[in-house]
Amino acid sequence: MAEENTAATEEQQPKFIIQKIYTKDISFETPNSPEIFREEWKPKLDLQLGNEYTRLDDDTHEIILIVTVTAKVNDQVAFLAEVKQAGIFTLTGYSKEEMGPLIGSYCPNTIFPFAREVISDVVIKGGFPQLVLAPVNFDAVYKHQIDQARQQMEAAQATH
Repeated sequence: MAEENTAATEEQQPKFIIQKIYTKDISFETPNSPEIFREEWKPKLDLQLGNEYTRLDDDTHEIILIVTVTAKVNDQVAFLAEVKQAGIFTLTGYSKEEMGPLIGSYCPNTIFPFAREVISDVVIKGGFPQLVLAPVNFDAVYKHQIDQARQQMEAAQATH
């Protein structure tokens, strides 16, 4: 009897399983080479983050973190690096309210170190000094996205 209760309790417990993390797409451009290599290396960096989500089945989800880094020197693009780093996650036993932060924050946070490594490697192979991206507060990014969506919905309702 105790074994049956334990099994039932384990089935009800939320589960977060990383099935796979992989690079889905990568792009690297040096539009102003070789001239850019003669410039003093004091780049201005622009980091853009995005994510995509696909539900593969009831409990399995693909989350894609899109990281785009543009480096400019003297208003010339030195390089543009973009990676779509993806993960397949099994998420079971979570409420609808819990799923949003998991998909919008926790999964991207899990994927980010892999994306950071890919960006660093491709920048070095492109002939530039190592680039180490700072950690990202995906909780704040997710909250900002939710706030923006709420404001857009309120604005749309106000115009109708």
